[in-house]
This record gives sequence, structure tokens and C-alpha cells, in this order.
Amino acid sequence: MKTLSETWFAEGYIDFELKKYTLLAYLQEINKGFTANKLYPQLADIIFHYNNVIAFRDNKKFLQNHFPKRLTGVQIEKLSLFYMQVIEDNELMKELEDIIRYASGKMKSTIADGTEIYEFVEDKINIVPIGLMPLDNSEGYFFLVNGQQKDTQVYQYRLTIFEKQDEKYRGIKIDYIDSWYKSIYSTYEQIKADLIRVKTDLPNPAVYAMETSMHFPIEETLLPVAKRCLVKYIAVAA
Repeated sequence: MKTLSETWFAEGYIDFELKKYTLLAYLQEINKGFTANKLYPQLADIIFHYNNVIAFRDNKKFLQNHFPKRLTGVQIEKLSLFYMQVIEDNELMKELEDIIRYASGKMKSTIADGTEIYEFVEDKINIVPIGLMPLDNSEGYFFLVNGQQKDTQVYQYRLTIFEKQDEKYRGIKIDYIDSWYKSIYSTYEQIKADLIRVKTDLPNPAVYAMETSMHFPIEETLLPVAKRCLVKYIAVAA
């Protein structure tokens, strides 16, 4: 996937038309993925770049605190020096403001398109607990069925808690286990029983089936959305 450098808007020759076509070429690649219902890494990448230009616009004097952590100290220093140059050059400042205004608007619109796809996929995912649920559902398995496919993809999950700016967030770590062919002889309950027999480290796991009525790209869309849906589902049920 064609991407932008972290500080693309402040690199090289600062010219509105040049930066405009750089941005449009990038957005064309992002939209190509969205058209194919591929959300990741496209959606995460454009959100990162949108946050970058907004941070530069709103927090020029506090770059190190407000820029996303992917930027290195050297990049932060370059941006700080660049800002000092910009405030002494009215024409350059005007050109940069035009670039950022245009870029933020275009990116925001594209993010809205990606969010719409995300919500559409999320709405198509149905989550069903399998069998008796343990008191602790922070670790277990989920079964992922993509549209009308007969294969059931099985993953082990573990919920994590991390803190960010004095707030706690739930995350999820997963490991792919195997694929089962669903039939009258291989039901969700039977798959759960097989897992308990083979993987003795989880004698009484929480297990969820996650099904969709439509087919989506697994790695780029369905799996990332399903993970977030499961975290939300468990948080509500807790």
C-alpha cells in the first residue's frame, strides 16, 4: 500500500499543488482498499496521518507532547525547527495552512467512508456464547465464520487492560488455533469439546461464535472488526 511519510506536509518544497497531488495519490490507494471492503491497514494509517496534521495545526508549540508516538525525536526536532522558520515567513505560513486545511478536509471525508464500512461490517456480525460461560471470560476462544463458508476459523483470545492518559482501555490479543469444517458432526459444541480435550490449560473456557451474513476479507476487515466487537460484547456483558 502506498503511504505517506509521517511529516510529508513539512518535507521538501512547500507547495500547495505539489502536496495536493501527493495527498490525492495516497487517498486513491486508500479508497481502492475501501472499495474492496479492505479496512486495514488503510483506516488506521489515514487516521494516524489525520491526527498528525491536526496536531501540527492545533499544537505547534507542544509538538513532543501531542504528536502520535510513531514520530522519532529527530522528526519532532525537525518539525520544531521548521515551525520556527514558518512563523518568520508569512508566505510559507499561508502555503502550509492551505495544505493542512485541504489535507485535513480530504482525510476527514475519507475516514468517514472507512468508518461507514466499519459500521456496516460490525452490524453484520452476530455473536453467540457457546455452552456454559465461566465467571471469568477474559480468556477463551472465538469461532469466526465468514458468510456462507463452511470453514470455522478458531482463535484463542485474551483480554488485556492498558492505561492511557488516566483512563483504562480494554485490548485483545489473539492466536490462530486451526480451522474446522462445520457439519452436523462438527457443531460449535463439538469444536468446544475438542478444544477442552486438547488444550488442557483452559479447562472451562469462554467460547463465542461470531458469524456474518456476508463475505468479507478476513485479515483486512472481518478479523480486526470482529476483535473489537468481541471486546465490546464482553465489556457490556461483564
